[in-house]
Amino acid sequence: MSERVFQDRRDAGRFLAGMLRHYRDRPGALVLGLPRGGVPVAYEIAMDLEAPLDVFLVRKLGVPGHEELAMGAIASGGVVVLNEDVVRALEIPPETIQDVAMAEARELLRREEAYREGRPPPDLTDRIVILVDDGLATGASMRAAIEAVRRHRPAEVVVAVPAAPESTCRELATIADDVICATTPSPFYAVGRSYWDFAQTTDEEVRDLLRAAAGTRTPESARPPTDVAIVRSEALPTEDGVPDDDVLFDLVGDARFVLIGEASHGTHEFYAARARMTRRLIESSGFTAVAVEGDWPDAYRVNRHVRGHGDDATAEESLRGFERFPTWMWRNAAVLDFVGWLREHNDAMAPDERSKTGFYGLDLYSLHSSIHEVIAYLERVDPEAAARARERYACFDHHTGGDGQAYGFAAAFGAGEDCERQVVEQLVDLRRHALEHARQDGLLAEDERFYAEQNARVVRAAEQYYRTMFGGRVSSWNLRDTHMVQTLDALADHIGHRQGRPAKIVVWAHNSHVGDGRATEAASRGEVTVGGLVRERHPGDCRLIGFTTYTGTVTAADDWGGPAERKRVRPGLPESIEELHHETGRKEFMIAFGVAPRAGEALRRARIERAIGVVYRPETERQSHYFRCRVSEQFDAVIHIDETRAVEPLERTPRWEAGEPEEVPETYPFAV
Repeated sequence: MSERVFQDRRDAGRFLAGMLRHYRDRPGALVLGLPRGGVPVAYEIAMDLEAPLDVFLVRKLGVPGHEELAMGAIASGGVVVLNEDVVRALEIPPETIQDVAMAEARELLRREEAYREGRPPPDLTDRIVILVDDGLATGASMRAAIEAVRRHRPAEVVVAVPAAPESTCRELATIADDVICATTPSPFYAVGRSYWDFAQTTDEEVRDLLRAAAGTRTPESARPPTDVAIVRSEALPTEDGVPDDDVLFDLVGDARFVLIGEASHGTHEFYAARARMTRRLIESSGFTAVAVEGDWPDAYRVNRHVRGHGDDATAEESLRGFERFPTWMWRNAAVLDFVGWLREHNDAMAPDERSKTGFYGLDLYSLHSSIHEVIAYLERVDPEAAARARERYACFDHHTGGDGQAYGFAAAFGAGEDCERQVVEQLVDLRRHALEHARQDGLLAEDERFYAEQNARVVRAAEQYYRTMFGGRVSSWNLRDTHMVQTLDALADHIGHRQGRPAKIVVWAHNSHVGDGRATEAASRGEVTVGGLVRERHPGDCRLIGFTTYTGTVTAADDWGGPAERKRVRPGLPESIEELHHETGRKEFMIAFGVAPRAGEALRRARIERAIGVVYRPETERQSHYFRCRVSEQFDAVIHIDETRAVEPLERTPRWEAGEPEEVPETYPFAV
């Protein structure tokens, strides 16, 4: 395995233990941790193998005046291994080496006595000695340990480390009987890069682990429960992915923002469960807006319909604005049912507009339709301003051909440089004349002004987004998620002002947006997410809920812009959160980490998680659809539905109808 990031040393030890299981039934196995960082790793291995645990001391011999540079190492028993290249290059005299070695030998003896607390060192003769450290760079310390252990005539010497350069592992294999390197990152920068938490291990922690190991030669029935057992014991029941009202309302509490995710853009159960939870929050908890990962003007057409002001006679007609790929993301049976319910709910409310629940989009892809909406609004309230807007937005006509991506490609090569300035000028102009444009009385006029102004913001954000798609000035992902959060905040301010109280909003988006990106590998790339930004801006006032599934079917395309197909979702990969949830044996459940502390700790360890967007490529699933995360930090709660089915598009194409489960190849999951 080339790359993996461990939660901490204990997590690394549990992973390594799985690679050493063939030593469990071997008599005489003994696990020796190299203090201090190697001991937590060794403890987990010893517990899993049901083998004794002890320490084997190794000290680096630092060059005087440059102690960070190793000229060798000294191990228990007085074995000294020198780095001859460093000694020769720096012309270090033998007496200097002897002085340093004696000083380190005294420290080594002091630590050995402190760690063992009077216990004698173990007899290594004819034992299978497993030497464990938390990682290796040059391997000098481990070479010293191997040579020192060899003097006791063991049956075998095994080296086990979570992370090391491949070259170091190869070198150690020439002097050890077996070398297990869990990961060999390339390029190798430092051991700490293989851990989320690489805090220094203390002497007291080493002593505590040795004491615990000495007193825990217990039968399997008395050993700590596995992560699967912990999750199973703290799982809360759900019905079709929806928890009981008491559980849902306790989870949400007084939060104003509830973000509900989905592990794919094409799974029926995610849409249906999200809609049912949202209905309960609207009916009983005072939520008056749903903000979705959809384009602002398309969603606002639905908003007009559900509030009884649009020209569309039916819910299906109101969803026809979602024409851009992937249409099934919002034009599907589950969303249609929810929009129909929302119209009925609003119709049953008092005539006061403040009591009605709206439907809004957060996304920024609608460059041209938002331009059209800005101009259409201004034509109604200020024809002269509409003319100015046409003049400014005309810059796009020369470069896009009606396509935002085409504009981005042209902009990357210097075309359309004035568009950046023009869209900002138009937004400023619209804001400057806001009061003048809202001279009509009533909330509807205020809503329409806000709608137009937000469209102008979308045009500005879309121009930046499409420009960065090819220009690479900043992350287009960050622009998009930041824009969605800015839209959410602007929407909350607008609704709060209209209602005279803080707005409460439910957000629908993919797990990869809803989850806190700081708990995923995206953070190492400098990426932000909607969930992380909302947590930063509204600490304690938001809840993030994610979904997982193990297998089933999904509506997705082979490539961007391709037709909708019904595809088989392959079973979750080993070491994934999906596999762990599947192994509980439950068809569905929810883990709310605020009331499930042990599950929260178990799911804080780094695992891989699947994300299926609108494109699903099962043949390259590991590379295309999995990322590493800490689930209990990514979400406040996660809902698992073990087997799910594809969401039903309103336009069921022949390719979708013909979709049938594909056979999983015999090489799965290795040929991914």
